This record gives sequence, C-alpha cells and structure tokens, in this order.
Amino acid sequence: MIVSTKFRHLAGVVLGAAALCLPATLSAQGTSQNPPPGQTFTPSASELARLTMSGSYLAARHAGTQRDAGAAAAYYRAALRNDPKNTELLQLAFLSVLAEGDVEEATRLAEQVIVVDKNDKIARLVIGVKALKQKKYQAAKQNLTQSVRGPITDLAATLLAAWASYGANDAKSAVESIDKLQGAEWYALFKDLHAGLILDLSGNRKEAGKRFDRAQKLDGSALRIVESYGSWLSRNGSKEEALKVYKAFDAQLPKHPLIVEEMDLINKGKTVPPLVDSPQAGAAEVLYGLGAALGRRGGENLGLVYLQLALYLAPNQPLALLSLADLYEQVKNPELAIKMYERVPQNSPLRRNAEIQLATDLDSLDRTDEAKDRLKKLIAEHSDDSDAIMALGNIQRGRKDFEECAEVYGKAIALITNPEKPNWLVYYFRGICNERAKKWDAAEADLKMGLKLFPDQPHILNYLGYSWIDQGINLDEGMRMIRRAVEQRPDDGYIVDSLGWAYYRLGNYDEAVKNLERAVELKPEDPTINDHLGDAYWKTGRTLEANFQWSHARDLKPEPEDLVKIKQKLAGGLPEETSVANGKKKPDGG
Repeated sequence: MIVSTKFRHLAGVVLGAAALCLPATLSAQGTSQNPPPGQTFTPSASELARLTMSGSYLAARHAGTQRDAGAAAAYYRAALRNDPKNTELLQLAFLSVLAEGDVEEATRLAEQVIVVDKNDKIARLVIGVKALKQKKYQAAKQNLTQSVRGPITDLAATLLAAWASYGANDAKSAVESIDKLQGAEWYALFKDLHAGLILDLSGNRKEAGKRFDRAQKLDGSALRIVESYGSWLSRNGSKEEALKVYKAFDAQLPKHPLIVEEMDLINKGKTVPPLVDSPQAGAAEVLYGLGAALGRRGGENLGLVYLQLALYLAPNQPLALLSLADLYEQVKNPELAIKMYERVPQNSPLRRNAEIQLATDLDSLDRTDEAKDRLKKLIAEHSDDSDAIMALGNIQRGRKDFEECAEVYGKAIALITNPEKPNWLVYYFRGICNERAKKWDAAEADLKMGLKLFPDQPHILNYLGYSWIDQGINLDEGMRMIRRAVEQRPDDGYIVDSLGWAYYRLGNYDEAVKNLERAVELKPEDPTINDHLGDAYWKTGRTLEANFQWSHARDLKPEPEDLVKIKQKLAGGLPEETSVANGKKKPDGG
C-alpha cells in the first residue's frame, strides 16, 4: 500500500534530537515454540515450570528479539525465580515487565533494582510515576529528580517533577523549575506547553495564554499545542480567535477528529475543556508526548516505556493508545496493536480511526473476514466515511478481489464533489482494480483522471505507460511516461523494471538487460523481475544466465499461473513466437 488511511501525526510534537534507547536484549537460540509472524506467544504456567533458569533466559532473550514483550516478561520472571540474586536477570525482568505494561510489578522490581544501583534512571522514573499516581508528590519529586541523565530523560524528569509540585499546591515552583531547564532548542515546545497547562489549571490564565501563544507561534502544526491554545481562547472570550487557530491547523492536516470535534463545540456556542484536569493527567501528557515522538524517531524502546507509563496514569487516553498501537505496528506486532485499538473509548472521536487501523491489522494476520466485517459495519453506520471505504478497498485490492475493490473505490469517488490533487490516489487504486478485472477502458479513464489531478505522479505515469506498452499501443508516449517516472524514482525497483520491460517489448534487448539487472539489484526478492531478466538474457543469447534467473524466479514463490510458465521456460527455453514473459507485472509493486 502506498498511503495509509491512518492519521500518523497524532502526537503533534516533534523532537529534534536522537532518542535515548533502553539496552536491547541479545539474540539467542530459537525456542521450541515460535508464534506465526506478527503474533504473540504466551507460555503456560506448566511450560514455565518445566524450564531451567538457562532455558528461561534463552527463551526470554529470543522473545525479546521477536518484540514479544509478554512472553519475554514471563520467561524473565521464571528465570529470576530460579536465580533471585542475579542482578542481570533482575534488570532484564524489570525492563520486560515494564515494556509489557505491568507497572505495578515493574515498580516492585524497580525497588529491588535501586538497591543494586540507586541511580538507575528508569527504575527511579517508574517509582516516581507510581508515587505521582498515588498523590505522594514529595516522594514523586525525590525519585524523579534522580532519574535524569541525558537530554530526553532530563526533560521528562523535570516536567514530571513540575507536575508533582503542582499536585503539592506549589504551581509557582513548578513553573520556575520548567523555566530554569536548559537544553536543546526543541525543549521550548514542551516547556511552554506544560508551563501553560500548569498556569491555566492554577488560575493564572493570562500568563497561561502567553505561554500557549508563544508555543503556537513556534509550531502551529503541533496538535496538543493547538488544542491547548484553542481551548484557552474559547474559555477566555476569544472563540473567533480559537477558530482561526483550529482552521490554520486544519489547513495542514484536514479533518483531524479532535480538531473537528473542538470546532464543532465552538460553533455550537460551547467552550472547549482544558487539555488536562489533574497532575496525573498532566504527567500522562508529558509521557505521551515524549513517547509518541520517540517512537517515530527510532527510540522505540524508551518510547514504549513512556507510553506504558502514560497509560498507567491515564488508562483511556486515546492518543497514547493510538501511539502505542502505532509503535507495535512499527515493530511488526499487529496482535498487540489490535489490543491497544480495542481499548480506545467508544465515545472518543478517534474511535473510528482506531477501528479502521484495527481492521487493517486483522487483515495482516489473515483474519480478513473479520476485518471486512468491521469495516462494512463502520461504513453502514457512517456512509460518508471515506477513510473506512478506502481501507476496505485496500484490503480487497491486496486480496485480489478486483471486481469488489473497484466497486468500493467507486463509493469513495462518489463522495468527491470537487476532485483535487489529493484525490489522485483513489482514482489510481480504482484504475488498478479495473485493469486487473480486465476492464481496460474504465481503468484507462481512471488513470488518466489521476494523472490530470497530479500530472507528475510517478506511480500513475509508470502504470499507465507500462500498460500501454504491454498492449502494444501508444508506445512513444508510454515510454516517455515511464522515463519520467524513473527520473523521479530512480531507486524504485518496480518502476525500473517497467522501463526494462518496456525496452524488451520494443525489441531493444540490450537496454532491457541493463535496466532489468538494475531492477533485480533493487528488488532481488521479486519473482517477476527475476523472470523478466531471464527473458532478456535469453533474447541476448545468454542462455545459462537466463536459466539461472528463471530458476531463481521459480524459487521465489511466484503466482501459480506464473510458476507454470516459468517451468515451461526452464524445460524448453523461451518460445520464439512470443516476447512476453509471464503476464503483466504489477508495476506499482502493490
């Protein structure tokens, strides 16, 4: 899929520094039981009881490499029970339990960790967060101030300690501690946001407004800053100004569910409630904001910790749930992602978004019928939900239900009153489905419409140009289109393959070989590209190399109908009467 329907910018703040990651577990030998790709495995109590300490340890490390936090935590617990004085096991068990989201048990292990290392920053962070949840604000501050050591952890600890100070009825020192914090340039967004939230809750609305205004000017695309400022404006007699702030954001990221809801409130004459209403909610906001940003920038381990702690403080925070689900998807664990999506509250404006992505993850686990049923139900309830319609079409296209996906994409197109550049995608997708359903006239019309909306779109240029050449029509124009696509995407193996195959169809076998060799370098695992190269080799008299490429294509699990043709060529070479390899390649690779 080229473009996801999911809102991927929900965190709203961007970090400009490298993420600080937790220690990664090392690779280990495989265990006797491995879950299918993307699925988790939870060992039973009897299985754990049978394992030795070393067996549990190895199993835990293997589970860690598979990003299966639940299994890793279970195995480390078992190993630690067998060797309770092992400090390495203690640390690993603590981190794994924390990653799993069991903060209560993680806190108990953290207490043991600081006996060994009183300055362990993650253990102090966890203990501090639990104290904050329990409203033990002095204990929270004491532990949080000991958790610093690095740009990310320093910022997190300072902001969390500030919220603890506010909880202890000392908003003045809370804001002062934030203002004193020195660090990277991107600190300013977090500092102004959280100082503003504390000032707003403590009744100093004028100063709060100044902080929100300053933050919004620094980054008007930061969702939580826009929400905070819009809320403050709506509650302080400036509803028109609030709408301006929201509309400016909407121009950059249209129809974000939270922004739509807040604009609706103002248009109905109501005010937008504050972003947070307690020290716990404020601290959760800190952890969510940093966790989401880290997760998008390579700091998955620390991002996971922050998001789990955010949900410990605010279990139903929809953005934290979506961000954690997104992180699980990044590490190829759709089962855990689904669990997060299921937790998004039914009354949240983000619930529909969660349902759509949940369905996509179900499909990735081959639970396609469930996925389609969920989306069809959603569409039945909200017939104008173009995101849900697109998601259903994408699943059907991925499953090669081309008649059905063309019809579904048609429903999305019917909702478009004034086609604009962003609408190219739905026409392109319907064009693919129509072409695969052997409805070329309809496909060509869709592809031309997509190209009209986005004249230089490389995927459309490639698909339409390739299709023309494959049919032996509009050869010159088709070749120009493919060349334009390659100029824009020179490292896209599928598009380079199209150029090579176009040369092949036009009888220029030397150029075909040159470009198809490049395509194989870019996409060595693709059976059709390897098959194409085999055909080109054969045409240039390089029969041994041709047979090698066909053999390789055969072993890469091509489509059944393609496999038959490849085997025929391996048995008797390329038939002289045809220059077509094995049917048309999916030029977009999707």
